[in-house]
Amino acid sequence: MTWRSASSSGRLSFLFLLILALGFAFASYNFVSLLLRHNADLARSADPVVPLPHPPKRPPATGKLFHVALTATDAPYSQWQCRIMYYWYKKMQIVEGSDMGGFTRILHSGKSDHLMDEIPTVIVQPLADGLDRGYVVLNRPWAFVQWLENFPIEEDYILMAEPDHIFVNPLPNLARADNPAAFPFFYITPNQHEKIIRKYYPEKKGPVSDIDPIGNSPVIIHKNQLAKIAPTWMNVSLRMKDDPETDEAFGWVLEMYGYAVASALHGVHHILRKDFMIQPPWDLTLGTAFIIHYTYGCDYNMKGELTYGKIGEWRFDKRSHLSGPIPRNIPLPPPGVPESVVTLVKKVNEATANIPNWDNSKIEKDDSFSR
Repeated sequence: MTWRSASSSGRLSFLFLLILALGFAFASYNFVSLLLRHNADLARSADPVVPLPHPPKRPPATGKLFHVALTATDAPYSQWQCRIMYYWYKKMQIVEGSDMGGFTRILHSGKSDHLMDEIPTVIVQPLADGLDRGYVVLNRPWAFVQWLENFPIEEDYILMAEPDHIFVNPLPNLARADNPAAFPFFYITPNQHEKIIRKYYPEKKGPVSDIDPIGNSPVIIHKNQLAKIAPTWMNVSLRMKDDPETDEAFGWVLEMYGYAVASALHGVHHILRKDFMIQPPWDLTLGTAFIIHYTYGCDYNMKGELTYGKIGEWRFDKRSHLSGPIPRNIPLPPPGVPESVVTLVKKVNEATANIPNWDNSKIEKDDSFSR
């Protein structure tokens, strides 16, 4: 009895292990097959946009340097932002993990200003009188066309940036092969404007979903790609501004749509990097972001509650300083205000405390577009 019991138990154990192994193998096969089918479905979708949201750790420098370029006017509103931006570029450029190369402020006012000795600058011409119809940022694509044609740079890549960008972490080259890297904007929605988009992106080019939800900045792109896109970007933007329906629909982001459409026309698609930058007050924490973009006003009551759309008891809004530099030593926001806003104020205060002659900046007539 004992021998038969042991033999039966052994056979049952062996049979159990065999069934378990076969079951595991079958489950593993199904799981791998599911992954393969999923990847095949992704491939068949032919979506050229490569999103890389929330990377687990900061990517290292690639050694492929990019040139930082921003377009600007000679108005005080633009100048003080450029000075802060350049201060943080210099600090982050030398930090390990950065792929920042040279820097150029592309001044599209057609004449020099008092920052020529402080910030590396080239002068290009604005659009002909009246062509921008008061929409000054329409000069941006024309400025890049002139710069790329007349001012060679050493780096193979370019970061298109804006004066109201503050570098808060060393920025590596996020572009890969033929795919530039860009920040996705929630308000750039080509699919919701298909009728208008088709005026500039015909059906034969492909679905409207091929157009990335981006603007030209921040974008890291190979200079050869940008040299092809920039003239189209300029022409598409001018056509959009000249069309009342498009002008009304796109408003202050028209030139951003111009870049998105121009890129798609050239078959260029972007890696979408949500970690490229944050935009206070909507983004609450810094996270792994590389840039703070302070385009929105930050208004709070003394309880630390956001009062957006209503001037707060405490506020930070770049548009409050159109005619001269923002003051030094801005008071920190009250307790409860998000980290992103606190960090922004600290970064601005550090820059203005260390930039020479900050309070004595030359006052000039302001005719800038306050985007």
